Amino acid sequence: MSVILQNPRMVAKKLLAKHQREGDGATVRRGWTKNDVKYLDPFLMMDEFSVTPPAGFPDHPHRGFETVTYVLQGGITHQDFSGHKGTIHTGDVQWMTAGRGIIHSEMPAGPGPNTGLQLWINLSSQNKMVEPNYQELLSDEISRAESNGVQVKVIAGESMGVHSAVYTRTPTMFLDFTFQPGAEFHQNIPEQWNSFVYVIEGEGTFGSINSSPVSAHHVLILGPGDGISAWNQSSKPLRFVVVGGQPLNEPVAHYGPFVMNTQDELNQAIQDYQQCKNGFEMAKYWRSQ
Repeated sequence: MSVILQNPRMVAKKLLAKHQREGDGATVRRGWTKNDVKYLDPFLMMDEFSVTPPAGFPDHPHRGFETVTYVLQGGITHQDFSGHKGTIHTGDVQWMTAGRGIIHSEMPAGPGPNTGLQLWINLSSQNKMVEPNYQELLSDEISRAESNGVQVKVIAGESMGVHSAVYTRTPTMFLDFTFQPGAEFHQNIPEQWNSFVYVIEGEGTFGSINSSPVSAHHVLILGPGDGISAWNQSSKPLRFVVVGGQPLNEPVAHYGPFVMNTQDELNQAIQDYQQCKNGFEMAKYWRSQ
């Protein structure tokens, strides 16, 4: 059931996610550039990835933020230096809090293509050095709701009165919508939050019913308001995610897989990793299998 929006969000900026190489021979569509990050606090990056063996994302570190990996097709096998390992398949999600430090690998679980979305969510200064943590949900464990040709998977947050079990240190919503032809829906987003839409498949209309349809692989940065309105005026199904989060309004010092608040903290993170200390102790001995 849709809500009535008093002040619907309009599309402030439309971006085509562009192909680039990442990891070891992998290809991603990068959702936005560094110039756009200021409009998307607390979100740092979003990629749509496609990985076929032998390509992948071999051993690499993280500190100071969370990664959300949502598999659209195939599977991704994860290992880290604390012994955590497993495979997530189509429709599964892994919500990883890197906190003070993780070294892990993310590799394709089958012949592929193995595709999905990975979102980086910043952590506040008080949470940057928490112990690493995982929340993993299989597809059939993710809450769903359906109404009038609209289905939603509630990965984080709430939609149609259904809530996710995921705990978000940085308050976040992550909703996967599928619209049948002719469907429409109006989704609440807290007014103080920043938000965006990413179109996975099909063609949709967002913000205003008279706006131009948007095709797959586009990011729509949303302006202010209390929610987003969407319509499928095409003859084929439409699939997209709505992602929103409470801005941290903190300085960001970002270098590769490390995201801190100051340059000194960033330098310390790099030194800790190189010297295998302050959360990276096991890096000295560990290699993924």
